[in-house]
Amino acid sequence: MKEIRPRSFYAGSTIDVAKELLGSYLIHISPEGTAAGRIVETEAYIQNDPACHAFRGMTPRNRVMFGPPGHAYVYFIYGMYYCFNVVTAPEGVGEAVLIRALEPVAGVSLMRARRGREKLPELCGGPAKLVQALGITKEHNGAVLTAAPLMICRGEKIEDIVTTTRIGIREESPLPLRFYLKDSPFISKK
Repeated sequence: MKEIRPRSFYAGSTIDVAKELLGSYLIHISPEGTAAGRIVETEAYIQNDPACHAFRGMTPRNRVMFGPPGHAYVYFIYGMYYCFNVVTAPEGVGEAVLIRALEPVAGVSLMRARRGREKLPELCGGPAKLVQALGITKEHNGAVLTAAPLMICRGEKIEDIVTTTRIGIREESPLPLRFYLKDSPFISKK
């Protein structure tokens, strides 16, 4: 296994962490087996941004975002899906990085069974899809990401990064806070 990212990695600038997570590996060891993917797309959510869950302050739903960096923030969206985020910035600052897409690298048959799909780009090409493929649930909200069963490991350094506006964010916050690997067939949207 590759080196697990230390908690200190997540304590810096959320935008920098969002870029540096590209190429890292998100791994979930579950009772059904291990599933892992290389992170190919992220979005940064900073506290003074109206699109960030922490913009209006701490609530029971977003409390994890204000906790120590290096934890999972898993939330329910559209009444049917979960999304996985990495808590960043110093404790007390509500910021996180949404993991938008993965390139499947381990446990592909398990991912296919969980997703009911065969093609690799359809397994983890979106935030709700990757959560389903990896078997991440609401019980992982607040989980530390520096030890099994849910962790992020160092990958290769990525140089060719595309920066653009985030997906699904309205005009009030069209910030260039989406980052992805150029030419990756596994990102959620071109």
